[in-house]
Amino acid sequence: MNSIFSGTRLRDMIRSIRACKTAAEERGVVRKECADIRASINENDPHDRHRNLAKLMFIHMLGYPTHFGQMECLKLIASPGFPEKRIGYLGLMLLLDERQEVLMLVTNSLKQDLNHTNQYVVGLALCALGNICSAEMARDLAPEVERLIQFRDPNIRKKAALCSTRIVRKVPDLAENFVNAASSLLKEKHHGVLITGVQLCYELCTISDEALEFFRKKCTEGLIKTLRDITNSAYQPEYDVAGITDPFLHIRLLKLLRVLGHGDADASDLMTDILAQVATKTESNKNAGNAVLYECVETIMAIEDTSSLRVLAINILGRFLSNRDNNIRYVALNMLMKAIAFDDQAVQRHRVTILECVKDPDASIRKRALELVSLLVNENNVKQLTKELIDYLEISDEDFKEDLSAKICSIVEKFSPEKIWYIDQMLKVLSEAGKFVKDDVWHALIVVISNASELHGYTVRSLYKAVLTYSEQETLVRVAIWCIGEYGDLLVNNVGMLGIEDPITVTESDAVDVVEDAITRHNSDMTTKAMALVALLKLSSRFPSISERIKDIIVKQKGSLLLEMQQRAIEFNSIVDRHKNIRSSLVERMPVLDEATFNVRRSGSLPASVSTMAKPSVSIPNGVSAAPLVDLLDLGSDDILAAPSSSGTDYLQDLLSVDLGSSTAQSGATLGGTDQLLDILSIGTPSPAQNNTSSIDLLSTGGINNNPSTGLDTLSSPAPPHIATTTSAGGMFDLLDGLSPSPSKEATNGPAYPPIVAYESSTLKIEFTFSKPSGNPQETNVQATFINLSPNTFTDFIFQAAVPKFLQLHLDPASSNTLPASGNITQNLKVTNSQHGKKSLVMRMRIGYKLNGKDVLEEAQINNFPRGL
Repeated sequence: MNSIFSGTRLRDMIRSIRACKTAAEERGVVRKECADIRASINENDPHDRHRNLAKLMFIHMLGYPTHFGQMECLKLIASPGFPEKRIGYLGLMLLLDERQEVLMLVTNSLKQDLNHTNQYVVGLALCALGNICSAEMARDLAPEVERLIQFRDPNIRKKAALCSTRIVRKVPDLAENFVNAASSLLKEKHHGVLITGVQLCYELCTISDEALEFFRKKCTEGLIKTLRDITNSAYQPEYDVAGITDPFLHIRLLKLLRVLGHGDADASDLMTDILAQVATKTESNKNAGNAVLYECVETIMAIEDTSSLRVLAINILGRFLSNRDNNIRYVALNMLMKAIAFDDQAVQRHRVTILECVKDPDASIRKRALELVSLLVNENNVKQLTKELIDYLEISDEDFKEDLSAKICSIVEKFSPEKIWYIDQMLKVLSEAGKFVKDDVWHALIVVISNASELHGYTVRSLYKAVLTYSEQETLVRVAIWCIGEYGDLLVNNVGMLGIEDPITVTESDAVDVVEDAITRHNSDMTTKAMALVALLKLSSRFPSISERIKDIIVKQKGSLLLEMQQRAIEFNSIVDRHKNIRSSLVERMPVLDEATFNVRRSGSLPASVSTMAKPSVSIPNGVSAAPLVDLLDLGSDDILAAPSSSGTDYLQDLLSVDLGSSTAQSGATLGGTDQLLDILSIGTPSPAQNNTSSIDLLSTGGINNNPSTGLDTLSSPAPPHIATTTSAGGMFDLLDGLSPSPSKEATNGPAYPPIVAYESSTLKIEFTFSKPSGNPQETNVQATFINLSPNTFTDFIFQAAVPKFLQLHLDPASSNTLPASGNITQNLKVTNSQHGKKSLVMRMRIGYKLNGKDVLEEAQINNFPRGL
């Protein structure tokens, strides 16, 4: 024996390493041992080779590099003795993997050992091949493994079956070679061989359709008989686990039956009885029984079966929900989420238990149960489930409130039976978890409130009472001050009282107190304060008796550290002081926002139809919708949108009178030549020829001006890039002095162009006629005629269009927003082609209308414009 290794046997090295106090000391011992092993390898001493490899395997398990000992594995595998081969194969499986090139050198040794006369050597080779087999080795050694499946010793047959499983995974083309051998294993009495045979059949079925059909026809009945025998077998000590006979074989058989029964009614019929037997006879008081039951449920849900068996499976999952083990409850919830697609009513019966899981201390179970509850909600149970969830919201943990409130809001929006119920539930959520509610939720609430004209008084009173109690909920405060600003007079005068309300007394000062508190509270954010300022401006007109107090509150904000607040305070104070003649018109109630348009914007996509919350929404005039169409119409980065609207940037933000993200670069623009402010506030309706009036939204808080000295006279409404606009020098002074530019008359004498049919469907036809003003060849006037080809009347009719960047488009309001049956309406368009003579006109359009109370959207691209436009 080499003197270097005297006293450094494997056990001595392990003791030395375990005795180390620090990581550095351990590294020192390992470096010394590795150096000794390298020295022994260089001396090529065969006596210590197996000891060296054993020490290398321990060092490898500690995470140190041992690649220098890989060739020693091959030398030991090639040794004739069994002990050396055993260490060599163990080292091969630990120190190498299928990506190592040196592995190719062992293929020949494996082939020899697979044909060895000693069955234990054959077993070593099968174990190694089953662990590190690569695709090349699988192709070379598959015949030997297939032959060993029929070997006389059951241990060799078991290992050969496991090795075959790896081979067919690596090389699916070899699957057909193992089908017959695998089917023969299903008749084995030895459980170890049988379970590996079932696993091999399962792999073959998932890889090859031919193998799947073969096993369905030849083996289904035999598998069912085997499962029945195991289920009904007497107590067998060698296979018993917690009172269940071989649960591992149970589970493997159920998995294979699941694959065979999926999509095949005949095979499913054969296994119905045994599945019912397993489901009813298996005890669920131990984990082994629960595992078998879970696989049985999975199989029932996967095969083609009648609803009765599925009800039995769902009842088993219901029992799982009452188990004290968190893992069992979690897998039951997961499985019920799948089962709800098969039998909703059966799952509904366990609704109470599922709701209890929402209150579980375990966070994972809470979230999964909440997802399941949202799937259980329908029109019949929405009120009951929502009440349960809101009641729990009051006592739930802070870290769960965000998920819970988001899910409640989603449920309420989707299944709300009526608007008053929707508003009530949303107010409860905002009162309990307002700081966790996302912006789009309270935006949607404001949209619904604006459309529910008969509930304005009820809503503002409910919000007033809620904000007095829950003033720390930021989102609730925002909605409340918006409503007080819009409907403060209804609050003070108790207008629109419902039978379910108790009368309250609110003075004008009380209403202003709520808004003032929102501005002065130190934890109010910029959005809340800006909305409060706008509300005060509106209340100064609605409550003239306390306008001086409101003015004082606004003036105090001139010294605000926030530039936006400072600027708006100066501007609003100027309106209150200098422009009282138009103040009442400026602060009229905001126009109603179309719910369908908002839902399209919110979803970020263009669905085939847009659904509303409950009743049909209050429509807005054609040409006043501002849904962003550039992305929706799929025009790409070179496209430009033109839609006559009351808001250039965000219709909802105009409704809220807040837009804190706009820059001053976007100010001073008009929308399609129509005076935006006058159009919104109905001060006057300018003619289409008034194309040089600057647009403005005095109520907007957008557009932070970097120049603090700029006051009211430079206030302008932000317009998004690429909106069809025309700027002019006429502007703010004229508007605030009550003046408007004089209309100009455009001459339309020019060359004639043939009319075209721009769009035609089974119900709608659109015709374009063209004219050009003299002296301006780039400009084209288009009259669109919309012809109803159906016997039904189209209501809320709206036409929107988008064009590339080299075009500018302005749309005038249509002659009507109702298209009568077999009738027509018209709308004028003006197109300016900056590439006249080089590029032709092209346009993408969208038409929306209501037909029998349902929203309809149609799209088309127009490419057949006459040349020369």
